Amino acid sequence: MTDNKLAKLDSILIDINSFAVAFSGGVDSSYLLYRAHKVRKSGIVAITIRTPYIPSREINEAIAFTKKYGIKHKILDIAFPDMIRNNLVQRCYLCKKTLFTELLNFARENNYKYVVDGTNFDDIGDFRPGMKALKEMSIRSPLMESGLTKKDIRELSKKEGLTIWDKPAMACLLTRIPYDTEIEENTLRMIEKAETMLFERGYPGTRVRIHGEVARIECLPEYIEKIFQNPGREGIIIGMKKIGFRYVSLDLEGYRKGKSNPEKNIL
Repeated sequence: MTDNKLAKLDSILIDINSFAVAFSGGVDSSYLLYRAHKVRKSGIVAITIRTPYIPSREINEAIAFTKKYGIKHKILDIAFPDMIRNNLVQRCYLCKKTLFTELLNFARENNYKYVVDGTNFDDIGDFRPGMKALKEMSIRSPLMESGLTKKDIRELSKKEGLTIWDKPAMACLLTRIPYDTEIEENTLRMIEKAETMLFERGYPGTRVRIHGEVARIECLPEYIEKIFQNPGREGIIIGMKKIGFRYVSLDLEGYRKGKSNPEKNIL
């Protein structure tokens, strides 16, 4: 079954000819970019957008990936869009509209016919208001179009020897802040520092969500007991308080995809 999906993906990548890949450095866009480069060799470029709410670690990993495989790569620096400054529920839709307009402009100016992204087949059933924006802007999603799920993509990435095959999902930093809250640069940097500290302590994929002066650590369920028993727990608390948090809590439910989504899709 996966072989049929992969054949369809290759066919799509060949048919759409010249294109730019919206490259975040995550598992999906990394596999899409790698496969496009393997199938085509030329006529593609990876574009990574750098904004204040994208962790610098993600940008650095995207740079390292393209360098390793010799893939043409462009970074676009974009200021914080004022329209999402208050973290509206429609944030993802408005953000995608803004960022992908820049991607489309770059593609047009550099003679790339399409812009493609790493949306996969599983994303169809999730709360993804940004997908509405992609559809309106005619962004192609080859992984979704070929029926490849996240599980498929991880398995194919592992088969190809890509070190990102088991990389935890990572959304932008705005998802750590409650809706209808004004975003401040200092808040974003506090979140980034806290998550980097936890990553370096062996807890990849951990989110640090802010609720006033409280940092709520939301990690993978298998890390919860480890954090409780780990003698480094006190170090985590001290580190969080040095960053600027007054209280530190551990979410006993752990991380679940879509946990912070609103109950109803407003768009």
